[in-house]
Amino acid sequence: MKGLKDKNALITGATSGIGQAIAIRLAQEGCNIAINYRKSPEAAEDTEEMALQKACGNIENCGVQSLLVQGDLSSEQDIVEIVSTVVEKFGSLDILVNNAGIQIECPSHEVKTEAFDRVLGVNLRGAYLCAREAIKHFLTRNHPGTIINISSVHEIIPRPMYVSYSISKGGMENMTKTLALEYANRGIRVNAIAPGATITPINEDWTKDPEKKAVVESHIPMGRAGTPEEMATAVAFLASSEATYITGQTLFIDGGLTLYADFREAWSA
Repeated sequence: MKGLKDKNALITGATSGIGQAIAIRLAQEGCNIAINYRKSPEAAEDTEEMALQKACGNIENCGVQSLLVQGDLSSEQDIVEIVSTVVEKFGSLDILVNNAGIQIECPSHEVKTEAFDRVLGVNLRGAYLCAREAIKHFLTRNHPGTIINISSVHEIIPRPMYVSYSISKGGMENMTKTLALEYANRGIRVNAIAPGATITPINEDWTKDPEKKAVVESHIPMGRAGTPEEMATAVAFLASSEATYITGQTLFIDGGLTLYADFREAWSA
């Protein structure tokens, strides 16, 4: 896609699933990639190796630069250090992908405050702090950057047993719009994608169980779950110069899940 070659991108939570696919796709487009991880440097190294192989074939002579940056997205200090490290190593930051996220299953009346705070701390507060630090940097340059938040269909679809996750994604929708509006006249674009059911490690509870998978896919008009690569393609588009007039939008990538599958056959008067 146009305008991505030699851009510097930071992808949070990039060691598996959608984040990993985004890192790989942006590398294929010629971006230099900073791969954020929290606990496992080995997983980050795997992402790095896959991204460089896909981008260049020959890792040793690859024109794409890569950087592994450790940090907990619930820590303000870690976030400040992550962004400053990327800017120092690459010289600048052009693209921030707020992908890191966690979820905790629990009846809403039994959710512990610590668990609630942890989910909001990573998914929403952490995403905002990353955006804040990126915007500070963008404002110092003549070539402002772009932010892409990885939300969820659950920013509009209630999800019982996952109240903190649903709240975090609902907040992300408004954060996307607010930042986009506030900084549009400074050339900074802020958008989001909202994946539906996607085949990732975080969803192994149902993706590896044929019966559960069939139940999930029965609610999707297209009849199948999405792939991380399909999500990454949308991110690459929104980050590219082919999307320069798009800001403040959430692109739902869900196989029609948000079209209310129960209404595929008319049942109301």
